[in-house]
Amino acid sequence: MGVVKEPGQKGVSWSNIAVGGIMNMFEVTTLGQPLEVLKTQMAANRSQSMWQACRSVWARGGVVGFYQGLIPWAWIEASTKGAVLVFAASEVETASLSAGIGPGFAGLLGGMTGGIAQAYATMGFTTCMKTVEITRQKTAASGVKPPSTWAVFGEIYRREGLAGVNKGVNAVAVRQCTNWGSRMGFARLAESVIRKTKGKAEHENLGALDKILASSIGGALATWNQPIEVIRVEMQSMAKGTENKNRPAKLTIMNTLKFIYQENGIKGLYRGVTPRIGLGIWQTVCMVSFADYVKAWVKGR
Repeated sequence: MGVVKEPGQKGVSWSNIAVGGIMNMFEVTTLGQPLEVLKTQMAANRSQSMWQACRSVWARGGVVGFYQGLIPWAWIEASTKGAVLVFAASEVETASLSAGIGPGFAGLLGGMTGGIAQAYATMGFTTCMKTVEITRQKTAASGVKPPSTWAVFGEIYRREGLAGVNKGVNAVAVRQCTNWGSRMGFARLAESVIRKTKGKAEHENLGALDKILASSIGGALATWNQPIEVIRVEMQSMAKGTENKNRPAKLTIMNTLKFIYQENGIKGLYRGVTPRIGLGIWQTVCMVSFADYVKAWVKGR
């Protein structure tokens, strides 16, 4: 089961906007946000092990700590970015397949396009604010009560305007382009390999377990770009330079990369990769495998 249009279907599949929003809301409300919080904790606190990161998150409210930032920012982000991703990726993937491009490369093109579109259309300010919500607790270490998320939002907007609340959006765009290009590309390629292994034709549907396996492979392999994610977290973190004199006052992708490498070496650029593998698998299963079934169900209505 892929994204090939139904016989006689013409034009744009607008229903994919709703499918994407619903599926991404499901993903983040279940396993997505806890894994996101843990991954961000480790990327922002690169000296912590995964167990130490778990304890730090747990100390912020037990189970509730793992859902920090879910409401409203993660919900706002998920509902909008999911809609943009599935809509844009499906249209590009369908057009690519119609042009005779192979499933793997078509998935790569669709995922890259969807990732870039969602980053610049919706994710800049929501990802920034979600990261603020997760990392602002570090300011409490000095004995100062951290401000609310809305207070932080208002302060950033007053001080820096839209550029401030969209801080790190270029890093987000690079991450999302490589994320979804890799996830969808590897997932579709894995589907093709599974079909060939089982002697199925390209147009034949795969079973649910085969689809989940293909998406799991795609989600796991896509974590090769973890350094981009660590850079993104550092750029958007509320851990200001007063904690480290070597931290640049004005962060760019390149000087943030240099700072992290100087402080923590290669290992620092891969902090949080373990929970991110789990997150990547779950996101790909939801937004590729499950979304394919939902899209097929909607088309059949």
